[in-house]
Amino acid sequence: METLVAPLPAYELESTGLAPTYRYDLRTTPPDVFEDVSLTDWEGLSWEALGRPYLVDNYSRHRASWERAHGEAMPVPVQWEHFNRRFHALFAADHDTASTALRAAFGEHLKRLDVGGMREVIEDLVQLTIWNNVHRVQDAVWDPRGKRALFEGLDVAKPEILFLGAADGYEAMQLLAMYGGHAVLVDYDDFCRTERFGNFPAAYPFLGHDPATGQARIYRRQDFDVDFEVADIRDLNYGREFDIVLSVGLIEHFPDTHKPLVFDFHRRFLKPGGYAVMTTPRRQFRSKLFYLAMGELMNYGYRELMDVRQLGRYAYENGFEILRAGYIKAHNGVITRAR
Repeated sequence: METLVAPLPAYELESTGLAPTYRYDLRTTPPDVFEDVSLTDWEGLSWEALGRPYLVDNYSRHRASWERAHGEAMPVPVQWEHFNRRFHALFAADHDTASTALRAAFGEHLKRLDVGGMREVIEDLVQLTIWNNVHRVQDAVWDPRGKRALFEGLDVAKPEILFLGAADGYEAMQLLAMYGGHAVLVDYDDFCRTERFGNFPAAYPFLGHDPATGQARIYRRQDFDVDFEVADIRDLNYGREFDIVLSVGLIEHFPDTHKPLVFDFHRRFLKPGGYAVMTTPRRQFRSKLFYLAMGELMNYGYRELMDVRQLGRYAYENGFEILRAGYIKAHNGVITRAR
């Protein structure tokens, strides 16, 4: 018996709107949210003037519970296993359905005068509301307009792309929509391969470029040439064979003593003249509030919030030329080349 597959939504260029679990944004007209600081004197910046990144240290009580049960510090891979599953649950949540279910649950706890149950439901509802505002209303997590603005103007055609710590692979797919080519996604949690990337919404529209017509075109996940490798970055066997090495939210998880190592990860796989593209969460008041409110779900390991000038200074002092740098909604971004 033939299985019927529902057709994907026919999103239109220049439109934006809400799907149950995300916002789509296919507008090509300004303003793209990108504040350019590329002309900064990176060599002249001093850490004394910049200050150090803001350390997010309100760790989840689930980490403390795990450590009590196991009698040891939670290993970094286990931290990421917890983070990925809880973070993915947010992406997968249909806000309207989940909100209705939580309100009904609150009513049941209220009938029984179950104060503890009511408190847990309120906490879940607050977190769901914050996530909905950040991800669906503001579109600050995937941020397609900001990411496209950051990625535009690269001198590549059908590039080979390596995405370090790829999670759901979103940014590599946006680059593929803009430039074509092939991407290798790397993450050492197989859950990212099977769930975060494997179950990425098939309907989500990526705005890109059609080389056949020279016009804008909508792409979907299934249009892209992507391989996913489950591996520790330190164990990768690639040579200098990639036109773009990309990381999103990776550098801020390494304290200063290990920053040279993470920047070397970006350098060692680049072709001569290739681009290292790096983003980190912005140090801003709303980001601090976000990680404070969402700490129980998301904060399992070392995490910093930094200014784009701090990110650029780290890159510069670790051997990179800063070609482009700026802020988008919730992230800093730099486009670099190895010096």
